[in-house]
Amino acid sequence: MAGIRRLDDVLVNQIAAGEVIERPASVLKELLENALDAGARHLQIDLEGGGTRLIRVRDDGGGIPEGELPLALERHATSKLEGGDLQRIATLGFRGEALPSIASVSRFRLLSRTATQAHASEIRVEGGRLSAPQPAAGPVGTLAEMRELFFNTPARRKFLRSETTELHHLDDVVKHVALTDPGLTLNLSHNGRPLRQLAGADSDVGRERRIADVLGADFLRHALRFDHQRGGLVLGGWVAAPGYSRGQRDMQYFFVNGRLVRDRIVAHAVRQAFGDVLFHGRHPAFVIFLELASELVDVNVHPAKHEVRFREARMVHDFVFSGLKAVLGETRAGIAQTSAPLPRDRGQAQAGLAFGGAGAVQVAGSWPAGDAVHEALPATGEGEAPPLGYALAQLHGVYILAQNASGLVLVDMHAAHERILYETLKEQATGNAHSQPLLVPAVVSLSESELRLAQEHAGSLAELGVELDVLGPQQVAVRAVPPMLDGGDTASLVRDVLADLERLGASQAVEERRNQLLATMACHGAVRANRRLTIPEMNALLRQMEETERSGQCNHGRPTWVQIPLAELDTWFKRGQ
Repeated sequence: MAGIRRLDDVLVNQIAAGEVIERPASVLKELLENALDAGARHLQIDLEGGGTRLIRVRDDGGGIPEGELPLALERHATSKLEGGDLQRIATLGFRGEALPSIASVSRFRLLSRTATQAHASEIRVEGGRLSAPQPAAGPVGTLAEMRELFFNTPARRKFLRSETTELHHLDDVVKHVALTDPGLTLNLSHNGRPLRQLAGADSDVGRERRIADVLGADFLRHALRFDHQRGGLVLGGWVAAPGYSRGQRDMQYFFVNGRLVRDRIVAHAVRQAFGDVLFHGRHPAFVIFLELASELVDVNVHPAKHEVRFREARMVHDFVFSGLKAVLGETRAGIAQTSAPLPRDRGQAQAGLAFGGAGAVQVAGSWPAGDAVHEALPATGEGEAPPLGYALAQLHGVYILAQNASGLVLVDMHAAHERILYETLKEQATGNAHSQPLLVPAVVSLSESELRLAQEHAGSLAELGVELDVLGPQQVAVRAVPPMLDGGDTASLVRDVLADLERLGASQAVEERRNQLLATMACHGAVRANRRLTIPEMNALLRQMEETERSGQCNHGRPTWVQIPLAELDTWFKRGQ
């Protein structure tokens, strides 16, 4: 092996580029972040050959003084890290690696002008050779141009995909920037053909138009706008109603202080918030912004800045979870169709069926009794009809047909009643005793790390209703568990709780197990198929759906109702054509 020696600057920059520059989209991401940090409000992006032949970004930001242009292309030279404090990073870029890394694997040109300069200045880099700044024509701002990516590292060029695939990744980067800064005017072209032309937005209507432009009008139609604040943390954005779920995670955007990130803490919180409203294998769609003090988040954990580390992970997790859970809890079946108030003077009961017999699920109140199978629709004035309307009939003992102001409503009566019972049981379970001693303590074998966690988090375990004693170097005796989980798999419960405590500093495992049991009880207690309901009973179920949280889906994530607009019915029968 040769002796230790310093690597030359060109090779050092190429090694750095291997960490930062994976494909053309990586180049565009870095150039756009620089433009945003410079205060740009207008961006022109020109691409050729899926970004491999050309990526040019022109911005109207503050520009770079002529004397600093060579410095901008040196590694670890930056204007963004004031005071050298990595604990308070308020910009998207801060390492000073992007431009020299890009320039080391391409033919690169940088042209810039500040407001105080009479003309622009230009500098070029090719094969690691840096030219001196030259006078040039150009407006205030910066033009960064990269040509022939990986021309001097052909082995890396072989890993690039087709032009179409690379363009797709480039467009994703543009969408990220468009979402994080709706006030930005942005134009994108490829091979001389315009692809995106997005005007800057300075109003709520304009911001929603930006969401529709980027993610589609269908997302916006199903989106729930929310804002949630607590203890210096701010969470807001748009989350699609559970009915608008996706087969893949292609519509999930989470921004921390304006930076798009992937974070397992946040992913876990989102997954928990959607836990009982999504069908298995489906994924939620959202655009969420989290704002917090810069010292509470470490962005210096990944070369491409895709990941962050929260200094108070448990606080952030609980905040995101509670915020999303609250907005999803406000969803009600039928509310999307109309905001008309629910009628209170039609004698409709507001509770579910009551079931007798030992061990049966009991819910306060009952639907009104009656022998009539058919009953005339109530006379209502404009705006008086409730969101889900009034029942017309029962179809095959499974579906309720109802008429509302928009047209026809179909309700899966079992799925709807299952959600109503589930939410009622959750409320009742909240008041249960916190823990119940086991008649015979359960002995659980743990690994050394699990045992250490159990000892460190004994207080947290007790708060969750789990009490245990250490028996030996790898065994504990569980002496108490929450009442509803008595008789369950105690060992699995303890291990799941400890795993959560290690990752998040908190655990929802006990609540999840309890909710799984309640969901099973609700499923068995809900009205079954082929149960003949009277019109008053059907109407009572509709009214309960309108008042129950998350009633648009059953406990397993299946939809409980669908709306067929009158216009669609007219189309079927070619009315008015």
